[in-house]
Amino acid sequence: MALLERINAAARDKVFSLQEAFVLAWNAIRFIFVRPFYREDVIQQMDAIGVQSLGIVVLTGFFTGMVLALQSAVQMQRFGATSYVGSLVSASMIRELGPVLAGLMVAGRVGSGIAAQIGSMRVTEQIDALNVMGTDPIKKLVTPRLIAALLMLPALTVINDVAGIFGGNVIAKYYLQLPSSLYWATVWDQISSGGFVLRIIPNDFVHGLVKPFIFGGIISLTACHFGLRTTGGTEGVGVSTTRTVVTASILILVTDYFITQALLALLPS
Repeated sequence: MALLERINAAARDKVFSLQEAFVLAWNAIRFIFVRPFYREDVIQQMDAIGVQSLGIVVLTGFFTGMVLALQSAVQMQRFGATSYVGSLVSASMIRELGPVLAGLMVAGRVGSGIAAQIGSMRVTEQIDALNVMGTDPIKKLVTPRLIAALLMLPALTVINDVAGIFGGNVIAKYYLQLPSSLYWATVWDQISSGGFVLRIIPNDFVHGLVKPFIFGGIISLTACHFGLRTTGGTEGVGVSTTRTVVTASILILVTDYFITQALLALLPS
């Protein structure tokens, strides 16, 4: 009986946690359009989420593009198709690897930081102090981080894509001995050969920008949710940080599949 009670209690806690997450997401989105607008906080979070993540995103994208070109070249050499390395690298980076890798890197670096910061405020009763002063913690703490993540993650993804394509160019030029002009020609052919939304935006760009926009919301809301639920002092902060990174990473990978399935149905190549 005691085991059954513990299982029921754990199940109830999970349901309440999920309910709180949806309520938090709704309030954070709603407060985007409600005064006061904490512009300084948004700019500060854009710097923390975007600018300070540039190094790890560029490094990840560059070497991912190099590895992708190197691995694909080994297989393409069997069929004499090494000239299409640029097409493969650009399609893989823009549609899939760029958004997912940027999301995972930001989840690890930024998500953990947000959870630790808000968790520390929770256990030191700073959030209770905001309530006493009449300031809504969600409006003050969550909404600026949500806005910053929604804006900066697509920008980081574009930078990641460009770095990856340049990394592929390095391998194509110095390992495969392909002219850079041929590499970039196949890159452009890949981008322009698919369908276009409103005859303006290539489908590849839609795939590559819709995903990080959603991933940004997932990372920021997950981190804030676990941060606000922190209990148990400094040990609880560590638990919240770990849960944030694991949960956000899993949600990114799972959500990526369903977004891809939907976009392929709506925007066939």
